[in-house]
Amino acid sequence: MKSHEVTGGGGLKLHVREWGNENAPPLLFIHGWSQSHLSWVRQCESALADEFRIIAFDLRGHGMSEAPAAEERYTNGDEWADDVAAILNELSLVRPVIVGSSYGGCIIADYVRKHGDRKLAGINFVAAAVILGKTPLIGPAFFEHARGACSDDLPTNIAAMRSFIPVCFGPSISAEDFETVLAYNMVVRPTVRRYLLKRSVDFTEILERVSVPVLVSHGRADTLVLPAMSDHILNHCKTAIVSWYDGVHHAPFFEEPARFNGELAEFARTANNR
Repeated sequence: MKSHEVTGGGGLKLHVREWGNENAPPLLFIHGWSQSHLSWVRQCESALADEFRIIAFDLRGHGMSEAPAAEERYTNGDEWADDVAAILNELSLVRPVIVGSSYGGCIIADYVRKHGDRKLAGINFVAAAVILGKTPLIGPAFFEHARGACSDDLPTNIAAMRSFIPVCFGPSISAEDFETVLAYNMVVRPTVRRYLLKRSVDFTEILERVSVPVLVSHGRADTLVLPAMSDHILNHCKTAIVSWYDGVHHAPFFEEPARFNGELAEFARTANNR
């Protein structure tokens, strides 16, 4: 494992880690709201690293990346786009497949909106949000937990995150994994969580412009980002194919990593050979 500090949008410092063969085709993983690069542990520390160069980073305000106090550093889509562009440029990632979970879908769309998709081999949207704000495509379960998770009252905040984790990662999450996930969620300040949710965006037009291969992965039991969100992607992205996970919740990469990793590897091989 190697770690990097990359200067992202607006000069913000991002914590980036990589695994695998630096000469292999790259996979860039983008985590979701209030998470960290550790969300992808079942990909970073898997057989994927034998075949691919794996890169994962902490979003601005998350994990070990810089967390500015100003709201506009989280609501400016150009800065999110430039975070991704900076990682591609500074780590010399040639035609990566970008994998975005949940809020990571919006960040991918920010990148494509500003920089296009010509430098990408493909995109994997994983239970990914491409519309934020007043939309029936985000489940009420998300907002029920987000209210407490955005509270400045620490006991309320902790209780909300403790109840959010099984809904996100599945009710069978082990005690050890639960502790790790709770820890990296609690690193994120409630103000940062609030700022991310202040965005109101609809990337439907961007989906219609995507020209690279797209894999959509989504659990049928997801109550946070509803499967209808992925239906929306499929209806508006002409290059998209889908893999549905019956009985799986918001994180198929965590609940069914063997299947997820195998499908991602096959998708990346195909995307890189086109």
